[in-house]
Amino acid sequence: MEAQGTPAPVQALRNALREADAILIATPEYNYSIPGVLKNAIDWASRATPDPDSPLDNLPVAVIGASGGGGIRAIMHMRQILLHNNNQVLTKPQLVISRARKEFDESGRLINPALRERLQNVLVALRNWSASPWPI
Repeated sequence: MEAQGTPAPVQALRNALREADAILIATPEYNYSIPGVLKNAIDWASRATPDPDSPLDNLPVAVIGASGGGGIRAIMHMRQILLHNNNQVLTKPQLVISRARKEFDESGRLINPALRERLQNVLVALRNWSASPWPI
């Protein structure tokens, strides 16, 4: 596929990452890990060819997880994957949403006030962290 050039959706992702000050990855846990489609997107985005640098290199990242019974394994695996691009991953505050089906309404809105506050704390911490001199 790469011999034919970078697919348009991949290039759009890479362009968006180049413009980002930081990224938040919200992932479900699937088979004790992250979904294959997320790993595939990270793999495509992290490729250095045809560009000399990956748009993921040194980006500040926060990872949050949700699942039916856990979520921490997906977060830990995602952190390990991000080491490839020298991403410094925000480790605290952390957000793991267990029993996710009970925490969201039919339209996907997080309805638990305590979890909404914890999510806000993650977002504020990521914003503040990304505004500090980077890379750290």
